[in-house]
Amino acid sequence: KRIFFNLFPIFLSRASPILTCSFPQNELHSVAGNVFVEVQKVSIKIPIETSARHLHISQEDFEKLFGEGSRPHFIRELSQPGQYLCQERVTVKGPKGVFQNMALLGPFRKETQVELSLTDVRKLGIPGVIRQSGDIENTPGCILSGPCGDIEIPKGVIVAKRHIHMPPEDALALHIKDNDEVFVLTKSYGRALIYADVVVRVHRSYHLAMHVDTDEANAFCSDAEPYGVIVKFFDSNFNTDKWIEDELSGIRR
Repeated sequence: KRIFFNLFPIFLSRASPILTCSFPQNELHSVAGNVFVEVQKVSIKIPIETSARHLHISQEDFEKLFGEGSRPHFIRELSQPGQYLCQERVTVKGPKGVFQNMALLGPFRKETQVELSLTDVRKLGIPGVIRQSGDIENTPGCILSGPCGDIEIPKGVIVAKRHIHMPPEDALALHIKDNDEVFVLTKSYGRALIYADVVVRVHRSYHLAMHVDTDEANAFCSDAEPYGVIVKFFDSNFNTDKWIEDELSGIRR
């Protein structure tokens, strides 16, 4: 039986082309399966950006630190659209230490949030709580100092969970959905790492980039061209703690 092909490329962001074919109905499923397998082999180079200690601030807290009616002064845009570095700086105080001149990012947030590395929180004497940005319930607080005085925030100090900002077209190409957790193999020179538990946040406004803190960036040691690729060990999200338990029990996945 003769089969006629109608092939043309469709490009999804930086992914390799997918070929669509005209086949009889009873052969469509096997062809779709083959194409799916090929696409799964393709990954995307993900730039890795180091997110040094910084804070996001509410308008109310900003005015307490810098004066009623004051507004942050723009310096430059950051990699994610709508985010920018401000001229104003804040001092962050903990029970054991202080960080002066901490970077302040705009625009205003609903609640103030301080993002530190695990090394940073130890220096300040604050518990290290790993969270996604915005998830600040039951997190420790600290004291913030500005030109107009000090304020104590009761919560909001987090160690940001390593994450990828991803636009929908890249998520579609990689068969990933919002809040999936993935493994990322980093490009390095002698200290390559595979990072587990990397959460993917998908939104149409995002620019593709993985964000790690200074501890994580120093660990894989790549200043020239930091990037990584998503590697898939399992068919779906899999808890790494369970993986360790399986390995110790002799279960090989």
